Amino acid sequence: MKNDCIFCAMAAGEIPCFKIREDGDVIACLDINPFSRGHTLVIPKRHSTGLLDTDDATLAAVIADVKKIAAHLKEKLGADGFNVLQNNGAAAGQSVSHLHFHIIPRRNGDPLVFENGKGDMEELKALADAIRM
Repeated sequence: MKNDCIFCAMAAGEIPCFKIREDGDVIACLDINPFSRGHTLVIPKRHSTGLLDTDDATLAAVIADVKKIAAHLKEKLGADGFNVLQNNGAAAGQSVSHLHFHIIPRRNGDPLVFENGKGDMEELKALADAIRM
């Protein structure tokens, strides 16, 4: 792996991920330790550590994709709603020091807890294939 950052390596195609969307600036892939079915990460290809050191143009591209992907997931998965989560710094729960947004599909009656389980790789692959944009 040439990149020290796991998200930069994913964006460069150096390590696999379950991509559901990619454009010139952003990739979106399923979280392998999901909070819910369809939990998706939206990641800028250009490295920055968080919200405060990301240039406005990159942030605008990422948030526009967050909106598109959230609507797509809501429709494809029959979700009743979704959370958008973005952590800054270890104290806020950021485990990868690269800006990213979580889109967490929700269904009525889901408990509002942010605990993740280990994702099943075959199930994630099938889901990514089914919802790819």
